[in-house]
Amino acid sequence: MKTDKRLETTLDRLPYGDETVQGDLKVDKKLPDGVKSSELYQDIIRIAWPSFVELLLTQLASMVDLMMVGSMGGAANPEIGTQALEAVGLTTQQKFLLMAAFVSMNTGVTAMIARYKGRGDKEKANLVVRQGLLFTFCVTILLSILGVVFARPMVIFMGSTEETVTVWATQYLQIQMAGFLTMALTSTITASLRAVGDSKTCMIYNMIANIVNVCFNWLLIYGNLGFPEWGVAGASLATVLGQLVAFIIALVVILRGNGFLKLEFKYGFKPNKTILTDMLNIGFPAMIEQLLMRAGIIIYAKTVASLGTTAYATHQVCMNIQALSFMTGQAFAVSATTLMGQSLGKRRTDMAQAYTSRTRTVGFTFSMILAAVFVLFGKNIVGLYNSDPEIIRIGGQIMLIVALLQPFQGSQFIIAGGLRGAGDTRTTAMITFVTVLLVRPITAMILVNAGFGLYGAWAALAADQMLRTALVFARYKSGKWKTIKLKTEK
Repeated sequence: MKTDKRLETTLDRLPYGDETVQGDLKVDKKLPDGVKSSELYQDIIRIAWPSFVELLLTQLASMVDLMMVGSMGGAANPEIGTQALEAVGLTTQQKFLLMAAFVSMNTGVTAMIARYKGRGDKEKANLVVRQGLLFTFCVTILLSILGVVFARPMVIFMGSTEETVTVWATQYLQIQMAGFLTMALTSTITASLRAVGDSKTCMIYNMIANIVNVCFNWLLIYGNLGFPEWGVAGASLATVLGQLVAFIIALVVILRGNGFLKLEFKYGFKPNKTILTDMLNIGFPAMIEQLLMRAGIIIYAKTVASLGTTAYATHQVCMNIQALSFMTGQAFAVSATTLMGQSLGKRRTDMAQAYTSRTRTVGFTFSMILAAVFVLFGKNIVGLYNSDPEIIRIGGQIMLIVALLQPFQGSQFIIAGGLRGAGDTRTTAMITFVTVLLVRPITAMILVNAGFGLYGAWAALAADQMLRTALVFARYKSGKWKTIKLKTEK
């Protein structure tokens, strides 16, 4: 396969490092001879901007989903839109909880392929792709069945009390679970492509999927052009159809190859104990992290749901808008994970550190821009979801908290992304346990019961984010991530 120029970085022209590993970050502070800081910024932006556009468009599509769902009933019957918003919100955490298994293993896929890319080992990298797809396929089939069968009990567990909301939420979740496999396999292919720096391809097929999603939203939510008017269920089906299109394109891409990765069925999908062990060593702590995070968020969400339909709908809108702000941190975290893994694969801890610090600088700049947008236009953005004056008033005030969190949130995503690229997932799991499973829900319950309502719940979220940022940064500063090796490297 001819090497794709898009996959080349400054790191590729440097010699391999030695086995000496220093824990002190000051040791690796100086750039190697002949390497300019501007070149590193170019590598970071080249990998991050397609991921940013992809994640931004994905979140915008999610926002359009909620806006369309929230407009059901129109201005004459806004309560229908409020119920629909609650129905969709009641399915979010269960879906993410079920996604934890393969999303976590994708962390291992990305970290391992990035290291093999740094070493120039195409054979091992492609073996990881096949093992990742095998694991995802097997796990997702089981999860899909469980999700469809237990959709209604999961919705009721989340605090649904109105039958209409329960029925809509159950339909939405069952359709999502029925289409779970294509989304899961696409995510594994995406993790593989990003690991070698090919984030632009991921952007393209996910952008097409989002367009398909929005178009079918218009057709299936409202019954336009002779299509059935399925409301909330139509929004869910539109999402699944978009994911199916993304999977077909992603599969074609990985089958054709991009110069480093190529899926070839002739090599088979027989389990490889060594590769799966490395994937589990990195992915299992990440899975525990995801499960702890989702457990904490579910407890937190149930606390918010106890405040009533209007408060929960407002919370869902603000969480959806905040997720837009995640895009900056997540996009640059892709750069941090990819470049950290590739640097350590080449035994260049100096480059790993240089890339991570510069990624934080760029991410911080974008975070401050987003903060300004939320301060100035937060209430207007909330108003796009629903016309209820109470939702707009409270939501606009919550957006000030979202703005405050931006610089902390962005740095946290990026540094954690670097640690995951190094395979340091056990520490991030412990940090998640302390912050998301303990600090956020306990603080939320205390403040909500003390009469602070939705504001108290969001103050708890702010406490979680700030503490998590401090702990992640302390771990990175320790330099212990430099000593982590894969089983195949020992």
